[in-house]
Order: sequence, then structure tokens, then C-alpha cells
Amino acid sequence: MLDSLSQRLSKIVKTMRGQARLTESNTKDMLREVRLALLEADVALPVVREVLARIKEKAMGVEVVGSLNPGQALVGVVQEELTAIIGGDLSPEERSLNLRVQPPAVILLAGLQGAGKTTTAGKLAKHIVETMKKKVLTVSCDVYRPAAIEQLRTVTEQAGATWFPSTTGEKPIDIAAAAVAEARRRFYDVLIVDTAGRLAIDEAMMNEVAELNSYLKPAETLFVIDAMLGQDAVNTARAFNEKLPLTGIILTKADGDSRGGAALSVRHVTGKPIKFMGTAEKLTGFEPFDPEAMASRILGMGDIVGLVKDVTKSIDIEQAQKLAEKIKSGNRFDLSDFRAQLAQMNGMGDFSSILDKLPAQFQQAASKVSDDDVKKNLRRTLGIIDSMTPLERRKPELIKASRKKRIAAGAGVPVQEVNRLLKQFEQMQDMMKMMKKGGLSRMMRMFGGLTGGGFPGLGGGFPGFPGMKR
Repeated sequence: MLDSLSQRLSKIVKTMRGQARLTESNTKDMLREVRLALLEADVALPVVREVLARIKEKAMGVEVVGSLNPGQALVGVVQEELTAIIGGDLSPEERSLNLRVQPPAVILLAGLQGAGKTTTAGKLAKHIVETMKKKVLTVSCDVYRPAAIEQLRTVTEQAGATWFPSTTGEKPIDIAAAAVAEARRRFYDVLIVDTAGRLAIDEAMMNEVAELNSYLKPAETLFVIDAMLGQDAVNTARAFNEKLPLTGIILTKADGDSRGGAALSVRHVTGKPIKFMGTAEKLTGFEPFDPEAMASRILGMGDIVGLVKDVTKSIDIEQAQKLAEKIKSGNRFDLSDFRAQLAQMNGMGDFSSILDKLPAQFQQAASKVSDDDVKKNLRRTLGIIDSMTPLERRKPELIKASRKKRIAAGAGVPVQEVNRLLKQFEQMQDMMKMMKKGGLSRMMRMFGGLTGGGFPGLGGGFPGFPGMKR
């Protein structure tokens, strides 16, 4: 698991303080740690060898600049080489979809059963509809699993695209021909074709996908692979690459324990760019692949840019500005403001995919937070606040014993939960006061760096989740 790489590199940084440069002797031990971490992450051996060779070539003789020590210098080299190997040497255009063809641009998805092709078809449709503003049609050529056809219909509707019906009694080529004709007749910009998979590579499946590819001549032939596949990713990727003219890769389930291993291996074996990365089951768990961000996550540095994007997509900027002005003008942060913040958090989607982008030192505290528990506790907390009167929200100091009992009864929770909520609210009020006074360092100490005390509320975790245990 690539989490161990960040731990091993942290150890390297600590043990090499005071040395002026990277040398043959001190690099040897560091490379051994990197090698072990990559192998533990199920990165294919040929890929490990190339990574180490490139790191060694770059690292030898690197001068230590400023306050950096050799260990930190090596971490920089490792990040640079990991980024290059998983696609950092490609331009953004090479990593993006190529739809510059006469419509409909056909996108063919290929991969093993269980890799997440059908869910990915819905995610990709949503991405194209929302970010590229194109009209999308989807079709399933998986005539072996009726559930796959129905699943594609469901995710397509959720994505805001159009589904083309097919049945198990038809031939895949006939389905594809009918879908292309419909896409042309209805002036669709993009046609996404979901294909059948198997639990393992077999000749019949590969021939069927190759035949579809030859007939459709797609603008993009994307190989969909499970990031948890580990060593098997190499053989699977090689087989599909030899049979199909792949144009790119979509990495699914990238929020699992083995994130990164398959990314390194598949990119190396196929030579094709990883274009997208899928996380979680929901259609929102999908984003263009960023090699630099992935390398940072592999090294335990987190994907802060991706985290900010996730959060800002769900935040009402105008509402946030109004709250900032209110606090700045000296008005008190009240329970209505607190509720508004929690409501926005409730709309942020899968918390696991957001927490996955945190740096490694934060993830230990957050690792046991489940989406279901977070959502459940958010609903309970919002229910408590909704059981209060407008006056009580403006003046929480009025909420004494009798009012607490009434609020608890209205929300269907014990009085203790009302007490916990009020305590969390007081902590949030204190934080808002510190922000107004510019006391950022004091506020960070209050947060406890997340690893120790964390955000108030979540059993020492995030605000607004009473009783949540880490």
C-alpha cells in the first residue's frame, strides 16, 4: 500500500539530517525503502526497476539547497519521477478527450467485468454533459447481462444524458449500428458504448470488443481498469493493449487501499495516458487524471488542489461572503449560520473521496469516518437545530433545561445530543472570533492539527457530527 511510501520517506528525511548532498552510500538505503514501498503497493517489478533507475540517475550528486536536507531532496526527486512516469511528461491536450471529429464522436469503453465500466459510462456522460456542454447518447452492447443494460439506463438518466435501448437477444454489432444511426438522426455530439466484460481475459470477449472497435472506428477507445487489481493489472493491460488501439485509460476505485500501484503499472505497460480517475459509486466521484496530484497522494502529500475544487463546487460563495461580512462587522455567529454551514457540508457528496485527498498525516484520524455515519449525524444535527425557534437560534443562551427537553423531543434525540450540539456551536463561535481577530495560529492550535484533537465535534473530528467516533 502506497501509504507506506510516505512513512518510509518520512523516516529517510529524519535519518539524513545534516548531510550536505546525496551520495552513492546514502542514496542506497533510501532507494531500498522506495523499492520496498512500491513492491508493497503491488507496482509491477519492471516498473519498480525503471522508477528506481530514473530516481538514482537524477538523485546522485543533487546539491542540498537552503534548508533542505538530502532526505527532502530525494523526496523531491521521487515525486518528480513518479509524476513523469504516470503521465506528467504529457501535455494536458494529450490527457484530455479527443472529440474533434465529425459527430457523433464515439467513445468505446473496454475492460474486465467488475472494473466499473457501466458506472464509468454514466460518470463520463455526466462529465461531458456538464463540463463540455455536449449532447450525449449511451448504449450497452453487453448482451450477456440484462442487469448491465438496466444499470446503464439508470446512470445515464442520473447523468442528464440519453439512453439507447438494447436487449440480450440482439448482436452487439447490430446494437452499435442502430445506436450510431440514432445518434446521427438526433444530432448527438457523443455516443458512449459500454461493452461486455468477463471475470478474466478470454478470446471470445477480446474478439467481440475488437470487432466493435473495427466497426465503430471510435474517437476514443478507453481501457477501464480497477485500481485495486494490483499485479494482475499488468497482464490485463497488456492483453487489451495488444488487441485494441487504445487511446487512454480510466482508473476506477482509486479511493481504495492500493491507490497508485495500478496507475504506475498500467501507464508504463501500455504507454497510453490515464485520462480519468473514478472514486466511490456516486456519479460525482469522477475527475480528469492529474499526474502531479496523484504523485503527491502516492507520497502522502495529499491532493490539496483537488480537495479545494471538490469543496468549492459545493460551497455557495455568495452565502460565504455574507457570513464573512457579518462576522467582520461584529455581528455574532448564530445557530442559523451554523445550520447553513452544515447544510452546505451535507451537499458535498462522498466524504470518503474528499478525506482521501488530505495529506497522510491527517488521514489516520479521518480514516474511520464513513459516509453513512457522516450523513446520518448531519441529518440528526440539522434536525436538532430545526426543532429550535427562530429566537433560540439567534440567542442560544436562552436554551436552558426545559427548552432542551422540548428540542430533544422535537428532534427525536436524547437531551445529551442537544448539549453536545450546543457545545460544538460554542467552539465554532470561538473559532469565528479568532478569525475576526486574525488569530489563525491560535485557531490552528485549537484544531489540534486534526491528528490529535481535530475539528470539534466528530469525537474530536469535524464540527457538527455529535457522537462520531474516530
